[in-house]
Amino acid sequence: MRLLDRYIGASVVFGTSIVMAILVSLFAFTFFIGELSQVGKGSYTIWQATTFVVASLPTLAYQLFPSVALLGSMLGLGMLASNNELLVMRAAGISVTSIAISVMKTGLILMAVATVLGEIVAPQTERYAQSMRAAALSEKITLRTKSGFWVRDGKQFIHIRDLFADGTLGTISIYEFDDGQRLTSIIHANRASYQGTAWVLENISRTQLADQSIVTETAEKLTWDSLINPRLVSIVSVSPEFLSAWGLYHYLDYLKRNGLSFARYEQALWKKLFSPLSTGVMVFLAIPFVFGSLRSVAIGQRVLVGALVGIGFYVVNQVTNYVGLVYELPTFLMVTMPPLLFLALAIYMVRRVG
Repeated sequence: MRLLDRYIGASVVFGTSIVMAILVSLFAFTFFIGELSQVGKGSYTIWQATTFVVASLPTLAYQLFPSVALLGSMLGLGMLASNNELLVMRAAGISVTSIAISVMKTGLILMAVATVLGEIVAPQTERYAQSMRAAALSEKITLRTKSGFWVRDGKQFIHIRDLFADGTLGTISIYEFDDGQRLTSIIHANRASYQGTAWVLENISRTQLADQSIVTETAEKLTWDSLINPRLVSIVSVSPEFLSAWGLYHYLDYLKRNGLSFARYEQALWKKLFSPLSTGVMVFLAIPFVFGSLRSVAIGQRVLVGALVGIGFYVVNQVTNYVGLVYELPTFLMVTMPPLLFLALAIYMVRRVG
């Protein structure tokens, strides 16, 4: 069985690799064409646009992984079926269940690859890509570190630890200097939101530094005029879908402790945790399509059906997620519903062909 596992696994991995290469290349080219419209703004060059697209490829691959797993598995198993190799396996007494187990062993490997891609590789490369692009387009970001952004605005040097996708800022420190480069004041705020034409800082601690004294005062709110605007935040901030599960967990903790809206981040966390399951379900779903009613049709037709199923899964997934956010339905239920529905469909279809 180990030989059979390796042979089937190699076919599935080969098919998945081909599909991934084709789809990522197509999407990346389209992405690059769209990014060319930004070239020339600020100091953004075509080389930086290329670097941005290349650095975004792991995120793109992670987003495509469930659909790629379905299409790749169908392609790999379809090639075995076209060469009558699956027929020979069945004639040798190997059941559909045994073949399915061999396929799912490879599915576990693909799930592990998807997890590493989404938790380690994609967040790092996406953070670099967004930071590099923001620095070139805005020319305001002077430094990005693991603890946030440093921005210069006139005589102020601003440190922003958290930039949220809804345009708000979290944990802000503003250091103001005079003409002699001497520090004159420090402002710490827990949160900032853009209202009208200025930022409103909340939970303020302000320290004034003079030659002979240091005065500290607190306030609930303070209006802050700055060249930083929500457009810059939208350029710099990383969407919750691109964060790691650990990063999302910390954001959730921050939002809950400060009484802020956290539904989108909670949903993103559950989606991140169940994304490997979606990949495994898609691999499993390929099995009945190869052994079932499509076993005698061409590979191209199988790929077409697989693409339609993959699109269907994506649509159902997106609809349930948005419905859950709009109507404030249980996040866990709305995130797990699509993969579990397709898993039930796959089990039913495998039983019919077994």
